[in-house]
Amino acid sequence: MTIGLEHHAATGTVPGSAPGPATGTDRVPAIGSGTVRPIDRIGVIGAGSMGRGIAETALRGGLPVTLCDTTGSALASARRTIEKGLLKSVDKGTLEAGQVEPMLALLTTTATTADLAGQPLVVEAVPELVDLKHAVLGAVEELLDADAVLASNTSSIPISTLAGRLRRPERFLGLHFFIPVPRMDLVEVIPSLATAPEVTAAARDLAGNRLGKIAVVVGDSPGFLVNRLLVPYVMAGVRMYEAGYASAEDIDTAMKLGAGHPMGPLELCDLIGLDIIRDAGDAIWAETRDPAAVVPGVLRRMCDLGRLGRKTGRGFHDYTDR
Repeated sequence: MTIGLEHHAATGTVPGSAPGPATGTDRVPAIGSGTVRPIDRIGVIGAGSMGRGIAETALRGGLPVTLCDTTGSALASARRTIEKGLLKSVDKGTLEAGQVEPMLALLTTTATTADLAGQPLVVEAVPELVDLKHAVLGAVEELLDADAVLASNTSSIPISTLAGRLRRPERFLGLHFFIPVPRMDLVEVIPSLATAPEVTAAARDLAGNRLGKIAVVVGDSPGFLVNRLLVPYVMAGVRMYEAGYASAEDIDTAMKLGAGHPMGPLELCDLIGLDIIRDAGDAIWAETRDPAAVVPGVLRRMCDLGRLGRKTGRGFHDYTDR
């Protein structure tokens, strides 16, 4: 899952080397775990919006990808979406037509988790449900070699919570991409207190040098960096809508024209998915009791009705004719 504002472009920072203040992970040394195998291919488990976006980004970086999902229709949809994204880049002139087929040839889809065995890196991108993530990560860890890296794309669940049930927590960390993954430059690299420094370094190097992203290392706190700032903002927009301050259209127009944002808070909710916004707010609230993260009732009711935003055709705005 994840959240991002598309207008925040790179400002001269070298990919993979963005400076920042020391975090808790800088002050508490992790247990070393030896070397990290070169990451020359990756596995992704979960073929939803985030998983397929991570897979496409890796293909663009020349990495073979094994994309795993238990649902065959999700895998077929992911392949179509990835191909469509690559062809769109050809239309825009950012890819050559002859590059598309070689990139697609690097993609393997499978409904069998065992096909991830032997990968140097597997990124988990299943829904934001703690029990589901525990089950998936535990099963995948059993398939990996001792020098492999396991990562979660969670947007809000503490990495230590997920690491606590793993046999090798020192080989695990968060790799939080932002939607739409091929277009968004940022990746948050989130080590837990147990993550080995060489694992963090390898993940940062992959994001910055192979995937072409700007990587920032963030402490393992609720919502990490971007969502900790962004979730209260979008929740405030939802509360204003719920209270009748203005229509959804006017709230979004005001923030676009008044604050220079590329989209308003309710449009952003629709892009990300209202269920994902709900889960992120709940996770931050559970850890911090910050009232700014409390999920408004109208958002919960919309989720109950299946009005999740663009992916279902309706959220705060109607997308059925788009």
